[in-house]
Amino acid sequence: MKIFYAMVVAVVLVCSGVAAQAAPVYTPDKVHSSIDFLITHMMVARVSGAFTDYDGAIEFDPKEPASMKVDFTVKVAGIDTKNEARDHHLRSADFFDAEKYPTITFKSKKVVATGNGQYAVTGDLTMKAVTKEITIPATLLGPVNNPMGGGQMIGVETHFTVNRQDYGVSWNKALDNGGIMVGNDVDVRVNLEAHSK
Repeated sequence: MKIFYAMVVAVVLVCSGVAAQAAPVYTPDKVHSSIDFLITHMMVARVSGAFTDYDGAIEFDPKEPASMKVDFTVKVAGIDTKNEARDHHLRSADFFDAEKYPTITFKSKKVVATGNGQYAVTGDLTMKAVTKEITIPATLLGPVNNPMGGGQMIGVETHFTVNRQDYGVSWNKALDNGGIMVGNDVDVRVNLEAHSK
């Protein structure tokens, strides 16, 4: 019986140790974060926009940085290019089809630390029911103690390009003098301030 109790105590202590070592989970502070994009318009200019409605979680342990996990969901209805008519068009079936495909998601599968706070984050990007594996570069700053409310804070920055045609966001129009109205490559910039509890 004593051996049984000893085994139970050992299991409890091991499980407690595992729980205590769980990596902190950081969620974005939207007041200090942004998800922006740029795309070529009429072959001569770059038009900017943003996604303002999103949720996500970053699991990060500075002692094991390569164990980082990223899980993000962007709501297409939150697209904002400072032009109501254009935003309505972007939400339509011509582009994102927000009613049928309301979210864009990214879920990491592997993270490689490349030095000096730099990481290569490989994961699945899903848009309009099309999932493709991509690798994006990321810079992570912190963690630091949050002076405003306890817990800790990290900063995450990334800049990458996706071809919208790969995900079925395909509307376009040929120009009279050659070329197309809307570019295919979309430059995405993500700047996050994320807090742990």
